[in-house]
Amino acid sequence: MKRLPHRDPVLIQAVIAGALSFAHLHDIARAAGQDGWKGWAYPVSVDLLLVAAWRRLRSSEGTRLAWAWFLIALTASLGANVATAGFLDLSHPPAWLRMLVAGWPAAAFLGGTLLTHTPDPTGDQAPVLPAKPAPVPEPEVAAPDPIPEPETAPVAAVEEAPALPAAEPDPAPAIPAALVAHARKVADDHHARTGTRIDTDTLRARLGVPAAIAAQLT
Repeated sequence: MKRLPHRDPVLIQAVIAGALSFAHLHDIARAAGQDGWKGWAYPVSVDLLLVAAWRRLRSSEGTRLAWAWFLIALTASLGANVATAGFLDLSHPPAWLRMLVAGWPAAAFLGGTLLTHTPDPTGDQAPVLPAKPAPVPEPEVAAPDPIPEPETAPVAAVEEAPALPAAEPDPAPAIPAALVAHARKVADDHHARTGTRIDTDTLRARLGVPAAIAAQLT
């Protein structure tokens, strides 16, 4: 035998409950003096208001207006179900019941209009995107002007002379204090950005000095 889908019992139960509630509302309206098609229009009005309030609650994540009319329609439906259980003498309905039934069309019209035409406070708000932080430019270090290499005087050609003993190498040239300070600044900046000590080739390229001077500065 083919098994029924999982939702079939739920739908059958909803149809039965809706039919009973519809009939109870019709009985109350007819007892209050609303005969003919008017007695059948009252259950339709209550159920439509209940559905409209429920749709507004689902679409706008709950508002006071939707909750208020949902509770009013639910109270009207539950009140009719309870009243037909013998708590009221429907052959001689009280005056307040006649007054509620007679005033229901105006209240239902007002509630349906407000639920349909009142703008949703959360529907027109566009999502706010977080602003991207502005990039922080890296500090630029101006490279110093290259120091010209000292010119060497031309060596005049001399006749062959007896071999002389090897002379000691010339002492290293003196480095200006301004160049030393600038080299320290470049080395500190390189260490702050990379976390490593600057090497001789990088320092020579940044300062534009000969390799011998760069080696002394490192």
